[in-house]
Amino acid sequence: MASASSRRFPRAVPKCLRAARCSAPEPQGQAMRQAIQDLEASKIREVANAGLGRSDVLAFWFGESDEVTPEVIRQAAIDSLQRGETFYAHNLGLPELREAVAAYMSGLHPKIEASRIAVTSGGVSALMLAVQALVDAGDEVVAITPVWPNLTAQPAILGAHVRCVSLVPRAGQWTLDLEALRAAVTPATKLLIVNAPNNPTGWTLTRAEQQAILDHCRATGTWILADEVYERLYYEPTPNGCAPSFLDVAKTDDRLVVAHSFSKSFLMTGWRLGWLVLPPALMDGMGKLIEFNTSCASVFTQRAGIAALAHGKEITPKIVAHLKACRDTLVPLLADIPGVEVASASGGMYAFFKLEGFGDSLEVAKRLVVEAGLGVAPGNAFAPEAQGWLRWCFASKDPGRLVEGVERLKRWLAAQ
Repeated sequence: MASASSRRFPRAVPKCLRAARCSAPEPQGQAMRQAIQDLEASKIREVANAGLGRSDVLAFWFGESDEVTPEVIRQAAIDSLQRGETFYAHNLGLPELREAVAAYMSGLHPKIEASRIAVTSGGVSALMLAVQALVDAGDEVVAITPVWPNLTAQPAILGAHVRCVSLVPRAGQWTLDLEALRAAVTPATKLLIVNAPNNPTGWTLTRAEQQAILDHCRATGTWILADEVYERLYYEPTPNGCAPSFLDVAKTDDRLVVAHSFSKSFLMTGWRLGWLVLPPALMDGMGKLIEFNTSCASVFTQRAGIAALAHGKEITPKIVAHLKACRDTLVPLLADIPGVEVASASGGMYAFFKLEGFGDSLEVAKRLVVEAGLGVAPGNAFAPEAQGWLRWCFASKDPGRLVEGVERLKRWLAAQ
């Protein structure tokens, strides 16, 4: 006859789970972690939701082009699916894609080995993986803002204390107070998050600023997470055709993680494919971390990424030239409107502008949708200091949409 203990715990149940069963508390009230409950819902989505079902709204709220992914990239994914490539891949990505990414990055920056590349399921995943790898609950994280809200939310989700150092607007152009940043980043700072070219302001670091930040973080022992997904969307002349990168000044073993994405430079926002450039010491752990997050990026999506890189010299320069034309169409038209403060950004895909005499950005953005048929993102979605500002994504296949959007804004302002 079985003992009472064996009847209570069948032999098939591992000992560790038996203990957990005994010690697990009864659910009480709300089970969701407080850090998650405290997250703000996306203000950009709130504005977009106000325009749902309205075909008459010109939408410029999301950070993506309205052009479809180039056919050669789409065909590579189709061919992969036709071959039946629907199975798991290596956690760190297909060797062919890692090699292709390394070759691509080495063509823009000092040589980067494929062994330092981790393929991720999108740029968002790349950033979250980096934060998970580096940040413990209670750690101090410093972020340069205004910035895409995911970058400050991710460390908060993990229980970190996030401090912000704000860029400073001058005549519509946002700039960095380097001394304020140095003062904020101390030996107590585990991670500094930098997005340049910046979403939403278009601010871009200079090479001298990057070197100064890197030198300071070396002295304090602080990691840098550089979100450089917009590096190719840069409109100033440079030898390599992209914005300054921390990879140009860093050593292989520096405390630096760089996040990239196929989304912007290859018109692949919906594909969810990105990558990280990591110091060698982080690679083994990153493979495990990817396993516990997404396991791997889908093979057919990675085949599309290989095709994108193979044809990048044909695809990306055309995208950048078109976006520059869009920027140069929109920004002067906005600048000609009385009461509008705006400057032409060196990088990114956004015009960040302020309307004189208007307060809450979210309220203004929602009113523009309803009353003007114009969809832009509210500045306070990116930081409190961007209250009163609005972000307009100028990545439009037809620049005429930008012209019509400005006309709608002018008519709306005239009616106020």
